[in-house]
Amino acid sequence: MNTQLSILIVDDVSTVRSFLSQTLMHLGIDNVKEASTASQCISECQAANYDMIFLDIELPDGDGKDLISQINELSPETNVVMVSAHSGVDNVKDAIDKGAKGFVVKPFTPKKIAAMLKKFYPDLENA
Repeated sequence: MNTQLSILIVDDVSTVRSFLSQTLMHLGIDNVKEASTASQCISECQAANYDMIFLDIELPDGDGKDLISQINELSPETNVVMVSAHSGVDNVKDAIDKGAKGFVVKPFTPKKIAAMLKKFYPDLENA
């Protein structure tokens, strides 16, 4: 199992970050960081490279979809997965068009997170 994956969770709701973080740890991924704002997300991306970023759309200081291009510039190999309760077709299509590699609808289950990880990292054993 590759526990070397590094993942950033960007969501302004602490319970969402906590649940996602615990889900990832349960799947054997220990290198998980959290950010609650768009500016924290960009700071984290400047400081480190992440394999995957779970990114909320609605952040207190910006739109997650607008962050995708900045993230892709800083770290083109990072898989950005949008996480939002706003799962309308236009919203999903817009996120994908802007460079997101996946979309997870809130409320999500650990099984959905495991499936998303498996999509990008098929060698994960616990996912």
